[in-house]
Amino acid sequence: MFGEVKTDSCDLSITLFGITFKNPVWVASGTFGYGLEAREIYDVSLLGAVVTKGISLKPREGNPPERIAETPCGMLNSIGLQNPGVEGFLKKIYPHIEKLNTHFIANIFGETEEEYVEVCMALEDARKIVAYELNVSCPNVKKGGMLFGHDAVVLGRLVESVKAKVKKPVLVKLSPNAGNVVEFAKVCADAGADGLVLINTLLGMKIDVKAQKPDLSTFTGGLSGPAILPIAVRMVWEVFSELGDKLPIIGVGGIHDTDSALEHILAGASAVQIGTANFSDPLCPLKVIKGIQDYMQNMKEKNFKSLVGKAHGIKLQPYLFQQGP
Repeated sequence: MFGEVKTDSCDLSITLFGITFKNPVWVASGTFGYGLEAREIYDVSLLGAVVTKGISLKPREGNPPERIAETPCGMLNSIGLQNPGVEGFLKKIYPHIEKLNTHFIANIFGETEEEYVEVCMALEDARKIVAYELNVSCPNVKKGGMLFGHDAVVLGRLVESVKAKVKKPVLVKLSPNAGNVVEFAKVCADAGADGLVLINTLLGMKIDVKAQKPDLSTFTGGLSGPAILPIAVRMVWEVFSELGDKLPIIGVGGIHDTDSALEHILAGASAVQIGTANFSDPLCPLKVIKGIQDYMQNMKEKNFKSLVGKAHGIKLQPYLFQQGP
């Protein structure tokens, strides 16, 4: 069992959408199961929060193999959101989650607006689930397969529908593949979202040159890992610049050590989620918690909140190069 992380040297706690988290380091959906699998490695209660593997209305088997492919500085995945459905989750998994001393956020998806609402409603009485994270990178069957997060009108209506039915905070995990992320973030804010999660995976592909065929059974998959860090940080920066005073941003994408987590935070993330790094280094989240503590001590920062968006306070120097003679 990995040793404890001391938290008395500086204040890592942060309150978001009315909930106080012991620290800003969470684990991302789809990379940590339901928080139960890591118990033999370390005390999961040391984490700020666990975001569950995606939960749908009905059970899903997911895509056929091959579903994962390693890439330079990352990986491609096309798991297909395999899960036991919300009823199976509540009966078989949730009772074990209740025993863990940290917050849980349920990642939710559906094929229709109504399915999103039904799943959230089914979880309203699950006290350990403190918020919902809507995965909007899913096809809307009523719109001919258009992804929820790729249609601003559909996205806004989805957020409004869920917010109208639930009491718990609603976060929206935005796709980096949809176009102008700021515009989609504004749609979510206007629809009443309590927070934004930036970013989901980027669409990618890998081909086995020896077999002369795609590595994944679905041909394309979601690219994650350190390779996407600069893109994720840029999107966090852009959204914080426009909406930083309206709702919190949770940074995810490419975080694999303390510095990459701090890039997200200084760009405007109030908390971060560690994803793909859990596969290569299961202790990464605890190392990042300790690393942020050390950074705050070295920088003489006593309160974590003072770091959020701090890079925006630096006056950027004008571009010095001038064309022409």
